[in-house]
Amino acid sequence: MSKVKRNIIIKRIVDAAMTVLLFFLMAYQVTGEMAHEWIGIGMTALVIIHQILNRKWYGVLFKGKYNPYRSVTSIVNILLLFSFAFTAFSGMSMSSHAVPFLYGMAPVSFVRRMHLYMSHWAFVLMGIHLGLHIPAMAGGLKLRDKTKAVFACVFTCIGGIGLYLFLRNSIPNYLFFRVPFAFLDYEKAGWLVFLENLLMLIFWVFIGSQIAGIIQATAQRVHTRKNPLIPVVIIMVSVIIGIVLMLLLPTAETQNSSQEENLAPDAVMGEGLCEDKKIISGQRSNQIPVRKRTDLQIQQDKGNHNQKKACL
Repeated sequence: MSKVKRNIIIKRIVDAAMTVLLFFLMAYQVTGEMAHEWIGIGMTALVIIHQILNRKWYGVLFKGKYNPYRSVTSIVNILLLFSFAFTAFSGMSMSSHAVPFLYGMAPVSFVRRMHLYMSHWAFVLMGIHLGLHIPAMAGGLKLRDKTKAVFACVFTCIGGIGLYLFLRNSIPNYLFFRVPFAFLDYEKAGWLVFLENLLMLIFWVFIGSQIAGIIQATAQRVHTRKNPLIPVVIIMVSVIIGIVLMLLLPTAETQNSSQEENLAPDAVMGEGLCEDKKIISGQRSNQIPVRKRTDLQIQQDKGNHNQKKACL
């Protein structure tokens, strides 16, 4: 085996390992705090190895001509690198298990929020990063046009489901710094958490692949050019599917809010006070504050009118 082929295989293994670890990192309610920290350390090590294996990219970063595809991929790569770096820094700054001696490198209240926001940006950008390379990898397969059309239809629908889950789980709130804490459902089965993360990542991989398709179509010669509007239409259909599902299917948040309206005000206020105290008392924890609320807890609250006094 030649050195070039060996390096390519190593790169693919590292890329696959990073993708797998990403799923575990985004499933904090399944892995728990200690495992989350050590997986994060492993992810940081793989990111460093990935940069070393692709060090030639840095050597030509300011050389040559930039076409639209190279410009987009370079911007996504740089943003992804910064999001990984900020996520790793903030995670280590509030570590309690893996690297506790680094705890407090930065104000914990600040790095908690940074970790929440940057980790979700890393998730989105990694999906787009993978998607931008899909056309190049699929080009060697020499698929028929009918097969490509079938794959496009299938992934359009899957992408729509992924967008629905992305919106239902309120991920945009984390991306645009709208909430200081994470909403995690600890009652959800572990396999379902991983499946939802996979579908959400597929949506962004799908978006990245269609962006690459638009760029490649516009860069081709006129007589061989494919219609660049086709990927745009495909993206719009996928987005419409996600929005329609969001409108038709009730979310856990809307169900909880409707049930909360039937509770006594003191009971709801009492639970909020309890949750706030749990958050304050857990400031040494390495994770962002998490508010948990399940249907079982809501039902229990209906018969508990002295909760406010218990919290105080």
